Amino acid sequence: MSGRFKKPVGDEYWEHVPTVKKYNEHLLTLAMKKHEAIKIFEDKSVRAIWDQQEEKWYISIVDVVKALTDSVDPNAYWRKLKQRLREEGNETVTNCHGLKMQAPDGKMRMTDVADTAQLFRLIQSIPSPKAEPFKLWLAQIAAERLDEMQNPELSIDRALAQYLQLGYSENWINQRLKSIEIRKELTDEWKKRGLKQGVHFATLTDIITQAWADKTVKEYKILKGLKKENLRDNMTNTELILNMLAEASTKDISQAANPRNFEESKKVARQGGHVAKVARQELEARTGKKVVTALNARDNLQLPKDDSDNTK
Repeated sequence: MSGRFKKPVGDEYWEHVPTVKKYNEHLLTLAMKKHEAIKIFEDKSVRAIWDQQEEKWYISIVDVVKALTDSVDPNAYWRKLKQRLREEGNETVTNCHGLKMQAPDGKMRMTDVADTAQLFRLIQSIPSPKAEPFKLWLAQIAAERLDEMQNPELSIDRALAQYLQLGYSENWINQRLKSIEIRKELTDEWKKRGLKQGVHFATLTDIITQAWADKTVKEYKILKGLKKENLRDNMTNTELILNMLAEASTKDISQAANPRNFEESKKVARQGGHVAKVARQELEARTGKKVVTALNARDNLQLPKDDSDNTK
């Protein structure tokens, strides 16, 4: 990989990466035992969850059906196939179970999943010219995960390649990677202060965002037309830089002020956000343009919408 990109510290080397049609699905769930990801087979999105305890992928069967058959209703296809296989006494179907995965509308819904061994058997029941290429792809996915466990930098390299495929600029990618590093440093600082991941982190992040952007995270996402998508992945270069300034300033002020509790950390968050607000206002005054805008990644990159719903 080119030395132009600075690899981030922490964030488990971007377990979650965007896809051609579902750029917004790489929600970070690094605190969970099961890590959700999106894989690509011939430009088709295939949802997968890595089970850390069992060390195996669980893959959405409906997505596999869609990839292999190009069915207009993969849910109906799978329901009929599942019924037929059950009537035949197929043990693979019996052993399949459901997991919650993110649907195209952003909601988490139960969907049938199978591990790679089960999928190899299920594929035999799906007549498709893509069956053999899919089996090879499935084996590659399993091998890549094992490689990444041995060498985590491989995951970053693949993430970078997919961002470039999407059309993100190299400058934006550099900024995004740096923002992950800065965010990790800030959350590490909060942890040192005894603050808890979840409501504490979310509240402080909201304070920082409102302080510099004059909008809460929710208001910011509404402006950009986002639901479950990652806000940072939909920021312009300038927005991303100012957000980094706000978070880096908050971390530096916290280290200097030594806040003793959550309330004092709130004050620090406002101060850190204000640093970036001053920079934003100065830039807007000199350019005559608003920094915080409704532009999102889909607008900037002109990505196609994927209106299909793979879960019911």
